[in-house]
Amino acid sequence: MPVPDLADEPFAPARVFAAVRARLSCATAAEIAEGFDPARLGAPPRPAAVLVGLVAHPGEVRVLLTRRSSALRVHSGQIAFPGGRIEGTDENAIAAALREAREEIGLDPGHIEPLGVLGAYVTGTGFRIVPVVAKVAPPFALALDPHEVEDAFEVPFAFLMNAENHTLVEREMDGEMRAFYAMPYGERYIWGVTAGILRNLYERLYG
Repeated sequence: MPVPDLADEPFAPARVFAAVRARLSCATAAEIAEGFDPARLGAPPRPAAVLVGLVAHPGEVRVLLTRRSSALRVHSGQIAFPGGRIEGTDENAIAAALREAREEIGLDPGHIEPLGVLGAYVTGTGFRIVPVVAKVAPPFALALDPHEVEDAFEVPFAFLMNAENHTLVEREMDGEMRAFYAMPYGERYIWGVTAGILRNLYERLYG
């Protein structure tokens, strides 16, 4: 599969992290959902946060992703970011994302530097997800919670930020035609909310 030359300036680690810092903010105002009509859900959205971890390898940035446990009742086996509901004990969305990453995959917060948040992503199932974009410093050891996660892996940031790898798919779901992005990477099928958040990151940084 085609992967952009990682020596190209837009995807060199220093340029990637400079672009993220320039275009994103950790300010609370950045967490406001964009273009969201709560009436379409019929109930207030449930707050959640995910960690969009950009792993800073020498010469290359990679995105940390998980595959959800096949035993879960909702979205089982799907590729996702570490994350979950924002609890009352969480100071904010950033704190929630770091806590969830530690609980799900054992990622020590000491390796994580939050850089900013994207506008909230509201799902058809009623979640208002705040994507927390962060720099993750290797090496680190992971300890997966088998009840939540079956696998953790990395995908080149350059691949995910290449619009040629973004496919808009239409599919009938629950009796309705829905459109969503998919970013197949080898045997990994990245789609739905995860691909939508990655597409939003691409549009913010390179669109």
